[in-house]
Amino acid sequence: MAKKEKSVVKPWGGRFTEPTDAFVEAFTASVSFDQRLYAQDIAGSIAHARMLAKIGVLTSEEYEAIVEGLQAIKDEIERGDFTWRVDLEDVHMNIEANLTQRIGDAGKKLHTGRSRNDQVATDVRLYLREEIDAISKQLNRLQTNLVDLAEQHFDTIMPGFTHLQTAQPVTFGHHLMAWFEMLKRDSGRLSDCRGRVNVMPLGSAALAGTSYPIDRNFTRDLLGFNGIAENSLDAVSDRDFAIEFVFVCSLIMTHLSRFSEELILWSSAQFDFIELGDSFCTGSSIMPQKKNPDVPELVRGKTGRINGHLVALLTLMKGQPLAYNKDNQEDKEPLFDTIDNVKGSLRAFADMVPTLKVKTANMRAAALKGFATATDLADYLVRKGVAFRDAHEVVGKAVKKGIKDGKDLAQLTLAELQKFSSVIEQDVFDVLTLEGSVAARKHIGGTAPKQVQQAIARARQWLSGK
Repeated sequence: MAKKEKSVVKPWGGRFTEPTDAFVEAFTASVSFDQRLYAQDIAGSIAHARMLAKIGVLTSEEYEAIVEGLQAIKDEIERGDFTWRVDLEDVHMNIEANLTQRIGDAGKKLHTGRSRNDQVATDVRLYLREEIDAISKQLNRLQTNLVDLAEQHFDTIMPGFTHLQTAQPVTFGHHLMAWFEMLKRDSGRLSDCRGRVNVMPLGSAALAGTSYPIDRNFTRDLLGFNGIAENSLDAVSDRDFAIEFVFVCSLIMTHLSRFSEELILWSSAQFDFIELGDSFCTGSSIMPQKKNPDVPELVRGKTGRINGHLVALLTLMKGQPLAYNKDNQEDKEPLFDTIDNVKGSLRAFADMVPTLKVKTANMRAAALKGFATATDLADYLVRKGVAFRDAHEVVGKAVKKGIKDGKDLAQLTLAELQKFSSVIEQDVFDVLTLEGSVAARKHIGGTAPKQVQQAIARARQWLSGK
């Protein structure tokens, strides 16, 4: 029988009489995934060391040695030369142990007045703050490209749908600006979330604070936090900020999934409204004619993945007593995966939107089907003094005749239309045209081309302030 492997004694091992079981060591370690926090961990340690020097816990020489050592470790990590050790559990202990090996006893003083509990909470907030800014930039880029495309098609007519049935004609620019509005709300939610992320837990130590005369305001300013967590128990155990962020991302992905669904439908032979750029599609291994919309399909699929991460984090926290528990190690993989996939999805969409080939003739032809101007005829009758419910019935009968004869309402003669209501006159054809229909919706938020242009102008002004 092979000899059971035993790990080295931990930095916290003074209380223990034997080392951790090798399997347990690997099972409980987080360094394989939390090492991506190295830059934030080092930044937090440098700020903490500077504060310790300010209050006299570290000498200036010790502080300088710590900073020099940490910067050397960062350089080594970024070159790919740093050796991560599972027996040291996590990113924090790996860096601290390496620092102590480099500079001696001064490295052992770095952890004075803090715990891994407030250290990891600080690292994750620093990391997430940066990632929110990166996601916001990708979101802004996608919105800009949507506005650019909408400006090209502010008067391109297409059918608007409810229940996926032809409802009323709209402009493609108006449809694109609906997507913009969804993302604008997402941008606002990200900004709100960032404010709650940008609060510093460092100084809370394990759960009760520390007896050292630390200066949390000084450390907060060094790390660029807007506020300080005011309750040490809450500070080390709170993961609301991560849950809120993943919730915001789940809404972003839900919106991208809705866009994806429409792009997939529109690029099909049955709709044929658009064609995606070749670089965002793939072919079939046996059907040479196929051009598959893989990017929208994959984004649609990833939405379920992100929604799953939200449920996982909510479930992770629901039964935890105060304060920190090892359960919270499980927050990072869903959080990191959410970040990676939301950034990737936004980048893919921002790159893909400018490649869309819009088939305006096909859109217009589709808008002429399905009696899209029926509501316009009803509104016309109301303006002539007919009660709306009576007008609704008149139009229903006219549509019934159109279906029987295979004609759109605009193709019926004046005499045929007058059989359903005597108030109908020649001017009815002004509202039965597609152009007349969309132009009539000329209020704020309507699909009239002039209103779409104004919406685009407002969007550009909003984007310029981001």
